[in-house]
Amino acid sequence: MTPVHQIWLLDLLDIFLVALLFYRLLVLVKGTRSGQMYVGLLLIVLVGLFALVFDLIAVKWIVDSVKTIWLIAFVILFQPELRHVLAQFGRTRYFRSFLRGDSYGVLGEVVRAAETLGKKHQGALMVIERNTGLRNFVETGTRLDAKVTAELLVTLFSPGSPLHDGAVILREDSVVAAACILPLSSDLKTAAALGTRHRAALGLSEESDAAVVVVSEESGGISVAYRGALKQRLDSGELRSELSRIFHLRPEEEEPPPAPAPVADGEAAAGAAE
Repeated sequence: MTPVHQIWLLDLLDIFLVALLFYRLLVLVKGTRSGQMYVGLLLIVLVGLFALVFDLIAVKWIVDSVKTIWLIAFVILFQPELRHVLAQFGRTRYFRSFLRGDSYGVLGEVVRAAETLGKKHQGALMVIERNTGLRNFVETGTRLDAKVTAELLVTLFSPGSPLHDGAVILREDSVVAAACILPLSSDLKTAAALGTRHRAALGLSEESDAAVVVVSEESGGISVAYRGALKQRLDSGELRSELSRIFHLRPEEEEPPPAPAPVADGEAAAGAAE
């Protein structure tokens, strides 16, 4: 048997990429109406291969007659799924740096939500993920995977909401989870004068590069915690400027988080009200 390429590794890579493509398409359409069409399309392909191998003249003629419109039919039938796949590629970290303008929309929704919550004196804790993954903290809350809007954020932190305690974690343009538990700050001197929300915001900012927006239930003031530092009493314009600065820092401009001080026994993780 002669390989397609002189190097067998390229053949294996070719097979792997095709298998990965079909697998990802299957995952995307699973549980949808497109899933049935996907299976039907695979059956047609298998019938065509069967006819080719066993030289079934009539079936081969039918397959050859319609193969010119297969590509167009594929694009029409799977238009939503293809659009979703392309959007997912554009959201990866490798391409995100080319699409920096897209972050302004999400930051704007966060600013609007913080302003509304501050006027109502409703406490909030909003974590915006950057490069450091926050999966451990996501797992402590309730998974949502909903599109970020100011209205959704305000609703989540309304006193009647079952998810208003704890933090919401935002990743790209999605609210990944709500009611998440965050670690308290290890800087006991700074944290002594702060409420639980601000201590939790500082705690996470000491362990990751996330930006954490805090709305005080008592004063309605807005704060931002980043890299172990807390900026307080911000208005909506200052909040927008600070978030824009954080999310457009170059890697060489970033400062490493300060080394955490020893934590006394009994310091529990928390993201509840002040």
